[in-house]
Amino acid sequence: MSSVLRPPASGQDPSMAAQYRPISSHLAITPPVSVVIPAMNEAENLPYVFKTLPAWIHEVVLVDGNSTDGTVEVARGLWPGVKVVGQRGRGKGDALITGFEACSGDIVVMVDADGSADGNEIVSYVSALVSGADFAKGSRFANGGGTDDMTFVRKLGNRILCAVVNRKFGARYTDLCYGYNAFWRHCLDKIDLDCTGFEVETLMNIRVVKAGLKVQEIPSHEYLRIHGTSNLRAVRDGLRVLRVILQERSNRRALRRRALRPPLPGTGRGEVS
Repeated sequence: MSSVLRPPASGQDPSMAAQYRPISSHLAITPPVSVVIPAMNEAENLPYVFKTLPAWIHEVVLVDGNSTDGTVEVARGLWPGVKVVGQRGRGKGDALITGFEACSGDIVVMVDADGSADGNEIVSYVSALVSGADFAKGSRFANGGGTDDMTFVRKLGNRILCAVVNRKFGARYTDLCYGYNAFWRHCLDKIDLDCTGFEVETLMNIRVVKAGLKVQEIPSHEYLRIHGTSNLRAVRDGLRVLRVILQERSNRRALRRRALRPPLPGTGRGEVS
């Protein structure tokens, strides 16, 4: 899936080289990469976000949550080819689902619009995917990661919830509630997202494990939001995350009981009706 970038061989169709997207002078990839950015009134932060996005990505999909501060106009000025999609409902989960549906790339990267994520890290996520991972999960607590934007209460809550998910679903995560992730677009068929709020990242992390997808954590540094205030509420959204964990655990138990249930008479193997 990845390749060293070389000039076309003698006699080779020069147009074949166009399928490779140069990442550096020695590395190129073939899969097109879509970056999804959910945004609501983030006009002041978008210049910092777009400044770090690599030029080799295939497309930027901005999901606008009915902004009133010129977010869409700023995005189009910064990235003329940006694909703007209006959000249908409310909440981060709804915005991401809307953006995923609009992507045309084989690889999808989720990036927050508050300036807390460094777009230069995208190469690490994409490298993990083209090397064999299905889902590249950003982690602020993996070796090499970090955060400037978490209070003690949020760190403690994240650690506890992460431990619960690891124990209940057999995961090995070091971080749970983080919105910087990347994955092959076909994985969406296996995780079937259906939530609207900030708990969407937790739901994704649980369902990729339940689907048996190969996950690789990517050390990531989270910076402070540059302008404005976050809509995240630690207690409220923490409870929503916990509700998702319990619901997914209940669903898993129900499926296990159904699998162990003996077949009804006349429906088992070898039965003749």
